[in-house]
Amino acid sequence: MSAEALEFRNRREPALARAFMLALAVHAILVAVMFFGVRWQSHPPDTVTVELWEAPAPPPPPPPPVVEAPKPPPPKVEPEPPKPEPKIEKPQIVERAPPPKPKPKPKPEPKVEKAKPKPDPQFVKRMQEEAAREQKALDEQSRAREARETALRLAAAGQQKAQQAWMDRIAASIRNRINMPPDVPGNPEAIFDVTLLPSGDVLTVRRRKSSGHAGYDAAVERAIHAASPLPKPDQPSTFRRDLELKFRPKDQ
Repeated sequence: MSAEALEFRNRREPALARAFMLALAVHAILVAVMFFGVRWQSHPPDTVTVELWEAPAPPPPPPPPVVEAPKPPPPKVEPEPPKPEPKIEKPQIVERAPPPKPKPKPKPEPKVEKAKPKPDPQFVKRMQEEAAREQKALDEQSRAREARETALRLAAAGQQKAQQAWMDRIAASIRNRINMPPDVPGNPEAIFDVTLLPSGDVLTVRRRKSSGHAGYDAAVERAIHAASPLPKPDQPSTFRRDLELKFRPKDQ
């Protein structure tokens, strides 16, 4: 080993020894601090009791102050001025103008009619003749219609008269054959429907309405059959097949 290396080694060893001693002292101080610190913390801590209270509600705000409105001063009463005496005015007469007269209505202008052309005399004559012929034809038709109606009325009246005469002869022929019961009260009516043949023979007899007395109804029905054949009409045109015959006791 050289002299320089030996010299460097000698100078390095005292430095390492000082550093080792310093580190050892620092560790000894650290161990002491830790020992005393742990021992100090091993004492139980003091207990602190804390009570919690709910904060009271804030007080309500005070009401606003009532400010009274200032009263108005009383009105001043002024003395009334003296009233002037009323003046009496004289009525004034106002003359009214007379109402205006109504204006006369304008008269309508007369209408000027145009002169009509005069008809042809020959044309007027032909028209009059044609109207006369038509009126004559209408009159003739009216007279003919009236004549026909009169003839029909007379014929109907004659037919009715002849038929009534035939019915009277039939009723008289039947009444003569009725044997009247002695105890028929009042004058009741009995109606019979009789069917005839053209020869006058009685075909059927049917009682339509009773008189209310059975003996009188039976006597009439026997008399109708006994009178067959019944009288014929004077005019064959007045013959009727179906007849309605009415009988009363007091018509005998």
